[in-house]
Amino acid sequence: MALDGIFVHFLTHELKENLLNARVSQIHQPNRNEIILAVRTKNGNKKLLLSAGANSPRVSFTENVPENPASPPMLCMLLRKKLCGAIICDVRQPDLERIIFIDFDAADDLGDRVKLTLAVEIMGKYSNVIFIDDNNTIIDALKRVDPTMSSKRLVLPGMNYELPPSQDKLSLLDVSVQDIINKMASERQPEKLGKALLNTILGVSPVVTRELEYLVTGGCDVYTNELSSSHIKALSYYLTKLYNSIQNNDAVPCCICEPKGKPKDISFMNITQYGSAMIVKKFSSFSQLLDTFYLERDRDERMKAKGQDLLKLLSNAYERTARKINTQTAELKQCADRDKLRIYGDLIQANLYRIEKGMPFVDVENFYDENMPTVRIKLDVTKSPSQNAQKYYKDYRKAKTAEQVLSEQIKMAKDEIVYIDNVFDSLSRAHTERELAEIRSELSITGYIKASKNKAKEQKPLPPLRFFTTDGFEVLVGRNNRQNDTLTLKTANNNDLWFHTKDIPGSHTILVTAGKTPSEQAIVQAARIAAYHSKAKESSQVPVDYTEIRNVSKPQGAKPGMVIFVKNKTLYVSPAIDFDE
Repeated sequence: MALDGIFVHFLTHELKENLLNARVSQIHQPNRNEIILAVRTKNGNKKLLLSAGANSPRVSFTENVPENPASPPMLCMLLRKKLCGAIICDVRQPDLERIIFIDFDAADDLGDRVKLTLAVEIMGKYSNVIFIDDNNTIIDALKRVDPTMSSKRLVLPGMNYELPPSQDKLSLLDVSVQDIINKMASERQPEKLGKALLNTILGVSPVVTRELEYLVTGGCDVYTNELSSSHIKALSYYLTKLYNSIQNNDAVPCCICEPKGKPKDISFMNITQYGSAMIVKKFSSFSQLLDTFYLERDRDERMKAKGQDLLKLLSNAYERTARKINTQTAELKQCADRDKLRIYGDLIQANLYRIEKGMPFVDVENFYDENMPTVRIKLDVTKSPSQNAQKYYKDYRKAKTAEQVLSEQIKMAKDEIVYIDNVFDSLSRAHTERELAEIRSELSITGYIKASKNKAKEQKPLPPLRFFTTDGFEVLVGRNNRQNDTLTLKTANNNDLWFHTKDIPGSHTILVTAGKTPSEQAIVQAARIAAYHSKAKESSQVPVDYTEIRNVSKPQGAKPGMVIFVKNKTLYVSPAIDFDE
């Protein structure tokens, strides 16, 4: 991840401009890795996110505040006691390390002014937020590190705060560009230029060193022992340019995205190394860049963690049902020869005069076949010829009944698989705890989980998702199976159009016609919205069925979200919800 030391330098400068003299009004801890400070700044109220998540460590202003737990954790209560009402007096970074110190002018229990500090260490899985007093003593931390976890650096209340061990690298702020070039040249083992820069310069990430390599060599693989005078001259130029941008706080917050828009990386400089394979989007601030980049991924990971028990339950139910289908299908195949049992009974009945009790088998002509072949029929030596015939008839009736029952059970099991797939899809798109709660409620009603004995007051159901086509038609999308039923069977008008991905789990989508005839553009866009809210979201061409609501009905006893429809048409579309282009 490219949130490197130089990126942190620019971020620190941006935060300092906005946070100096800001007052802390509220503090929240949405989860064990994040702290939210609500601050009143000269530019209005803002939310400052401090994250120590292994995959998303950062400090930035955010407009996407996670939901708070019902009761605040102990660290949150401590921070509220110590920092609510405090004034932010400084935001600083030691050299080009991935650490930001936020200093507070606060009042202690006696009303005396004291300096308190939050140290945000942005270091991947070792990231942390550490609360320090004016004597440089650790008060507490998001992640306590005891001797069983590390022998090099402990983070425990009462211990002296120490900076993480420094790296054996050169800082652009302390040495000359020539010193950096000389250090790379002095290494015994030649390396590719990008890797050599990464191992030599403090505060740069792989995407930055690859960009420097690309600018110097034009995309060719050049090792440090192969650098020509022109290479060294170009390298000196670009390193000097990087130094000047640090000194002048001249940066361009950039996000590198795939052609479909999925964010892949971030940087403080324009990135050209990918050519047309990637798109570079520029942002007005580093906070806006970080907030946008981490929003989807953080939200998905957070909901996945909170819905882990549901995922496990659904996975077990899916596997159990799939095994049942396999077993019943094998049993059904055994019933396929049931007509042979009836024929054997008839042949024994027709040849009773030729059979004596105690015979192990009998050879008779099969008069059901025009060629009259001879067949050998196995007999029970303890039964009379007539009893042998009745046994074959009984086995035939048993197989016929089994086939009917098994066929019905297999159909029900396959319907259950479809339902579980739909719940999986709803769960994958759940972005809030209320959405998770509604899915839990649905699974409780359908018998997959036990109903809670603590009957809390049921919250008002969430409204469906709302979108608008470019020509003004409203589009409603169900968040889960129960909402799909309500939306399709109660909310929608008979003349509205109903959309659903063809044979793919997804949400019911309604194009509200309001008595008007929808345009072809509106129909296509509604289909694209339906494809976006389905399991096929990442696909390029998704089949979507649509028909009028009057043609959609729910079979009696069907599970939530399960409907049948007729008179439908099918469109092949690419998933999307934004039609500004």
